[in-house]
Amino acid sequence: MPELPAPPFPAETLTRLERDAAEIIGRYPHSRSALLPLLHLVQSEEGFVSRTGMQFCADRLGLTLAEVTAVATFYSMYRRRPGGEYHVGVCTNTLCAVMGGDAIFEALQQHLGIGNGETTADGKVTLEHIECNAACDYAPVIMVNWEFFDDQTIESARQLVDDLIAGRGATPTRGAPLCGFKATSRILAGFPDRREGALEAGGSGGHASLIGLRLAKGETGPERITARPAEPAPRDVPVYPPDQAPAGHPSSHDAPQPSAGSDPDHPAGPVSEERE
Repeated sequence: MPELPAPPFPAETLTRLERDAAEIIGRYPHSRSALLPLLHLVQSEEGFVSRTGMQFCADRLGLTLAEVTAVATFYSMYRRRPGGEYHVGVCTNTLCAVMGGDAIFEALQQHLGIGNGETTADGKVTLEHIECNAACDYAPVIMVNWEFFDDQTIESARQLVDDLIAGRGATPTRGAPLCGFKATSRILAGFPDRREGALEAGGSGGHASLIGLRLAKGETGPERITARPAEPAPRDVPVYPPDQAPAGHPSSHDAPQPSAGSDPDHPAGPVSEERE
């Protein structure tokens, strides 16, 4: 069956959203430039971007529903289905992963009894792995409603979600105080955060980000303990200058290394989960 047209917002809600949408659109010389904040606006109403919300954006901006849908489905900050009051995103990209992000994500799935993109039964927490939080110097990092919780461990992550579920709240490592997902979406739409002390709590870069600045000012950097470099191991593979490698040498384009290409006695290849 073809999908039915999206139902409209209730009249009272529509009036309020139209007023806010007009303010957003008025910030831009071309109305279609307002699409991203407008999507945050409708997300702040329902907690996700519904078909009704996308149709609202299309109508206000003179766009087709397909154009709005293409944007709403491209950016991961827009939910496509209802979620929890707190969006807990665990970074599992390279640096966070090797620093413990993968272990944290697995532990939280077991602790909460939910999988990636799922929400706890009480509607409090939606858990998701995120590709990058752009905070590699604080790895492993968790973001709750896009606020930073740095230098996490399995234990601190469990305590974090327990506090959120119990209603005790949590204090981000840096940035503004934590608020619910809908309120966060309204702030991202470009409306001021009127909570007392919210702007003053913005702070600045953390210790890891400011080390370079301190060094540039001539201040003493943190002490570093470095091991004495080991003596290079003797090589039994001859190294030829690039223009003197013997013809037909398997690594004539490069300094030869013992690899699958240059060392047939030690082939390398993909290994399956069964170690085949």
